[in-house]
Amino acid sequence: MDIPIRDDFIAKWKKYFNKAELPIAFEYTDAADPALIPKPTKAPHRCVIADIMGVSKGKTLALDNDAIGCAGGRRYLGFSQDLRPGFEYFLSCGIEGKMEGERYKKSPELVTEMLKNARTFTAPRKYIVFKRWDTLAEADSPEAVIFFAPPDVLSGLFTLAGFEESDVNGVICPFSAGCGSIVGYPMLEAASDHPRAVLGMFDVSARPYVPQGVLTMAVPMKKFVRMIADMDESFLITESWAKINKRIG
Repeated sequence: MDIPIRDDFIAKWKKYFNKAELPIAFEYTDAADPALIPKPTKAPHRCVIADIMGVSKGKTLALDNDAIGCAGGRRYLGFSQDLRPGFEYFLSCGIEGKMEGERYKKSPELVTEMLKNARTFTAPRKYIVFKRWDTLAEADSPEAVIFFAPPDVLSGLFTLAGFEESDVNGVICPFSAGCGSIVGYPMLEAASDHPRAVLGMFDVSARPYVPQGVLTMAVPMKKFVRMIADMDESFLITESWAKINKRIG
């Protein structure tokens, strides 16, 4: 991590976003401290989002395939391409007497059609490590940053993400699991020539693990570095933003 860039963003963030929480960064690596990996639990399911929320308090988190207590989490963090059997029914109407459906899609056929165009990626290293932005060290090489933020903060991030764009879709909001919106899609965007920010955490199943009134925006590092450079000449220096900035925190 370029430490001057890290510190420059922290200073600008405090100036323009008052007391808003710093973002979380993640990277893939082949080496991770075992002490940072959550211990297995007896619970049949543990949402990745629940683990990640502790990082906003300064805790570093490392995950590998075995540490993720959710099949969806393994898929959307790139450690598996598998879907649970009958996924098309699980995401839609379920199977009477066998499986309760989440009813996020109207029919199994609609889910099947959606999956034909689904993009996936493979984790490039054994572990994924999450750190709060201010704890990043020179040896770190983050793939993307994740903001957990309320509407006022998101409005600023959304507008900043579009500051250098002629495309009105500089921020995308795909249908996705919560972990897919903060890792899966940002990783896919990071691999593109023109990466976009990803608005997310609309997943009803993941929402209990985040505070009320909070959504996410995840930004590939290639784009985020440009956003930092743009801050001092953007709308953030205007009186319009000053009114919003005063009430953030």
